[in-house]
Amino acid sequence: MIRSVITGTGSALPAKCVTNAELAERVDTSDDWIVERTGIRQRYIADETEFTSTLATKAARAALEAAGIDASEIGLIVLATATPDHTFPATATQVQAALGCGGGVAFDVQAVCSGFLYALATADSMLRTGMAQKALVIGAETFSRILDWEDRTTCVLFGDGAGAVVLEAQDVAEDGPGILASRLHAEGAHKDMLYVDGGPSTTGTVGHLRMKGREVFRHAVVNLADVLTEVLADTDLGAEDIDWVVPHQANARILDATARKLDLPTEKVVVTVDRHANTSAASVPLALDTAVRDGRIKAGDLVMFEAMGGGFTWGASLARM
Repeated sequence: MIRSVITGTGSALPAKCVTNAELAERVDTSDDWIVERTGIRQRYIADETEFTSTLATKAARAALEAAGIDASEIGLIVLATATPDHTFPATATQVQAALGCGGGVAFDVQAVCSGFLYALATADSMLRTGMAQKALVIGAETFSRILDWEDRTTCVLFGDGAGAVVLEAQDVAEDGPGILASRLHAEGAHKDMLYVDGGPSTTGTVGHLRMKGREVFRHAVVNLADVLTEVLADTDLGAEDIDWVVPHQANARILDATARKLDLPTEKVVVTVDRHANTSAASVPLALDTAVRDGRIKAGDLVMFEAMGGGFTWGASLARM
């Protein structure tokens, strides 16, 4: 059967790392307050020379190197971001130009923190139908540009970064590698719980992120547990079969609560929120690349990806590495 196989991973972070203590110098907060509520200890913030496109390109190059292929072999780029360089053109086209692989398909998807899952499922579908043979799937954000730095309840939560994977359509055995199943959902009725109060069509401004944290937490735990159960049902597998869960890195409390709801041991959950904070669409591929490069995730492992973001949007994918 034809499956989309992850053959390389990569990531990129801005040069500037900001600790909680440094953040407390400009925001009414403290290291203890942030760590207790979120598990975050630091985040990376893009400077004036770093953009979503440049971080995405760096992560893509690292993924290409890991996969051992040249950029010219890429026929599809799907880039997930809520913070594009420009309203248009798509940031994916800028990455395509920087990599020198023009002529193929390149576009952005916007599902906020679920964006990488949406991009992964989209690219998987296109590869399996023969529209391309090899693809780059990227999550990249500069969320620091849309934060209200006077709102200590939100500005401490987010960071900037990018992650990428190379997907290749391969003819594999039933028990071979590749994406086994994906499920995506959205519920626009909850838009006011997590959104940006601006946009070219409504205000003509960029706006700032606004969030009702308690409500988002409650929906996240329920929705993520449900969608993971759906994906497992699609594959006739159980939670005990999963080797690793690579979740969206929203905060440590959501990660712990979701694991408990599914009776998943916490040692199977890849956690990078303490180092990267919430990097929205970049968080899942960033965490994946971290765990691949430190040797935790190996060939043959069953890995579950999951995320929920503003909209609300949420989803999960199960892959054998």
